[in-house]
Amino acid sequence: MTTLPRPVTLQGRLSAELQKLHDAGLHISPRVLEAPQRARTRILGREVVNLASNNYLGFADHPFVKERAIRAVQQWGAGAGAVRTIAGTLSIHEDLETQLAQFKHSGSALVLQSGFTTNQGVLGTLLQEGDLVVSDELNHASIIDGLRLARATKKVFRHKDMADLRRVLEENPCEGLILVITDGVFSMDGDIAPLGEMVSVAREFGAVTYVDDAHGSGVLGEQGRGTVHHFGLQNAPDVLQIGTLSKAWGVVGGYAAGPLELRDLLINRARPFLFSTGHPPAVVGALLAALELVQSDSGFMERLWANTRFFKAELKRLGFDTFGSETPITPVIFGEAEAAFAASRRLLERGVFAVGLGFPTVPRGLARIRNIVTAEHTRDDLELALLAYETVGREMGTIR
Repeated sequence: MTTLPRPVTLQGRLSAELQKLHDAGLHISPRVLEAPQRARTRILGREVVNLASNNYLGFADHPFVKERAIRAVQQWGAGAGAVRTIAGTLSIHEDLETQLAQFKHSGSALVLQSGFTTNQGVLGTLLQEGDLVVSDELNHASIIDGLRLARATKKVFRHKDMADLRRVLEENPCEGLILVITDGVFSMDGDIAPLGEMVSVAREFGAVTYVDDAHGSGVLGEQGRGTVHHFGLQNAPDVLQIGTLSKAWGVVGGYAAGPLELRDLLINRARPFLFSTGHPPAVVGALLAALELVQSDSGFMERLWANTRFFKAELKRLGFDTFGSETPITPVIFGEAEAAFAASRRLLERGVFAVGLGFPTVPRGLARIRNIVTAEHTRDDLELALLAYETVGREMGTIR
């Protein structure tokens, strides 16, 4: 009688994988906020300056946004009740998509459950066998995972290197659809894609440029319309705008903005859209309020960028390496993951919440704390944070 091998147990697999994370110094345990997501919040029973969120414009706890969310619940109920393609599309959903398309100056927009699932849905729908996709090497994980689901040929070009993009396109002739894919703003380094030159190169080869503008929407361009608008490409028929509604907009969701035919095809083919319940009315009401605020009051973006300029300049004066960031995303490089995690703990002891990031989120040797200032931070908030950074940096030998 043949003796069958014994399979790995569930507990064995879980314990082994967790031990690997601990051994590599990469195990994380999320901090729990005990107050709303604001410039100052509460962690472990104490008030802290919050430099860890993506709440760029301060909308996550804004009174007007909350009031509109409550009003939407009172009018429409707690949930959509079904997937959008069956009975879960309320008129408030289409109101949001109409206004979002107008804001982005695109022919249409479709809202999905998250920015992550939007990339999965759009890439999985558009790309077929025989197509070519050329992706920046530092693109977001949602793009990478979305491409894993696609049957197209995948190639990578060096980060923001347009000569290398041209080389990859020249070496891979294609008679199918060609997509050149980039983040608008890169989430770990805070730099901006060179969209003007990128679109020009892509056009030489008949390619469409696909921009994931998660960290650019609400941050760059007129009234926060995004990276595509920052470069004046909003009317380009060969540029697709993809993004999230969970960062500057302070709520949750993702969007795809492009020609009307894109929306129609995604409704019929995008699996995350087809098999997920529609957003609750509270989410939609809050997003409509956020869109209204950013277009009616320029002060949000003005404060965001004033705070960004001050914070970056002071970090540079202290001697920290911010890795050439161009946006409110401001990394402070510590090198190894253990050093970044230790710095994060020391900052928290001094009343500053800023999270350390290591491999695989960022490359080995470039572990960092990623700071994001917001429109809501005051000068006192930022000066407190800078004093903490100076103290911790000197204690750890990161600055002199």
